[in-house]
Amino acid sequence: MNTILIVDDEKEIADVVDLYLQNEYHVLKFYTGQDALDCIESTRIDLAILDVMLPDIDGFTILKKIREKYTFPVIMLTAKTEYLDKITGLTMGADDYIPKPFNPLELVARVKAQMRRYTQYNDKSRSEGDVIDFGGLVLNKQSHECTYNERSLTLTPIEFDILWLLCENRGKVISSEELFESVWHENYYKNSNNTVMVHIRHLREKMSGPTGKSDFIKTVWGVGYKVEE
Repeated sequence: MNTILIVDDEKEIADVVDLYLQNEYHVLKFYTGQDALDCIESTRIDLAILDVMLPDIDGFTILKKIREKYTFPVIMLTAKTEYLDKITGLTMGADDYIPKPFNPLELVARVKAQMRRYTQYNDKSRSEGDVIDFGGLVLNKQSHECTYNERSLTLTPIEFDILWLLCENRGKVISSEELFESVWHENYYKNSNNTVMVHIRHLREKMSGPTGKSDFIKTVWGVGYKVEE
């Protein structure tokens, strides 16, 4: 049974999320950031649900520490009006974002979607194990490993999906709409383009060299993104 970490100082919200997830997952609840960080260091976590506002350590700080060592999916919870929180979270490596108040059934659906993606890349019994190797980049779909110019990159499942899709279609321009619907498996809306842009920027930052820039992923203005053959 996969382990889900919930971090929210509003006990009622944490209890509701626990109630909806406990039949399918092992749920760990914490109301402070430090307790959650201690748990992450000592327990295998498969997905984390983080509230942005916590009494001691904010959710962004927890997310940053998670991404220093782990690639499991992270879903951020924040106030409905705080759109900048969404951009900040996605930029720092969050995989999804849900504004409060939320429908618990929607949260369960998003957790399942992230878990499907994560377990797909961590299923060592799969035999196909495709590898993309070109231009200094090596992607291993079975082990979810990525190296660029002989440097190991730690990618989230969504970042890996984006890079794989672009590399699999190298030389071809992939529109933001096609990229979003292929990777997130959701309908494309106006704000979806911002989500794509943030993840592309985050990938470029991870792939940047000493100059702090990377032109591996190219923007074709008004059309989409591509990598060269």
